[in-house]
Amino acid sequence: MYLFADRREAGALLADRLAGSAAGVLVLGLPRGGVPVAAEVASRLGAELDALTVRKLGAPGQPEYAIGAIASGGIRIVNEPAVLRLGLAPDVVDAIADSEGHELARLEHAYRGDRPPPAVAGREVIVVDDGLATGATMVAAVRAMRSAGAARVTAAVPVASGQGAQTLRPEVDALVCLAVPDGFMAVGPYYRDFGATTDDEVRGLLSPA
Repeated sequence: MYLFADRREAGALLADRLAGSAAGVLVLGLPRGGVPVAAEVASRLGAELDALTVRKLGAPGQPEYAIGAIASGGIRIVNEPAVLRLGLAPDVVDAIADSEGHELARLEHAYRGDRPPPAVAGREVIVVDDGLATGATMVAAVRAMRSAGAARVTAAVPVASGQGAQTLRPEVDALVCLAVPDGFMAVGPYYRDFGATTDDEVRGLLSPA
């Protein structure tokens, strides 16, 4: 049974848990699906909203299975146990990362154009996604914010796997998660409406911000 009607409702519920965040907090959504959740959080907190582009490194022939992730600022993480289990050579991982790097650059330009990224140094940052499976993309996002000098980093997700939450907790100052269900398999089943978020929708949500 689903827990959330859609990403907007999930964002509203997350915002209730994030009330009391410091003034000047920056809310960053992970495109694509995390941006609608983040937009609701930012609106209710009266916070600045932007997107933080992260790309999952999908296994060959299994694109939904994360073997790592990359993020803005040259951040790259690799799930070494997964790479070993699949028997992937380093040059294969490099090729996947290079391909996703091109897509990351394209998306950053598509979402932001020539507008510079928001100032991060010394600020409290809340990184939002619509759910957490392996945790690889969120870890990359958090490390990117650490590298940019964020004073405090909170990860906020409506739902997470136990493994994903365990992976992420040492990386953040706080993890806000509404549900960690037993038997978690994927994020989608916990939403009644989990339709794909388009690039145009992301741009539309970011434009007012």
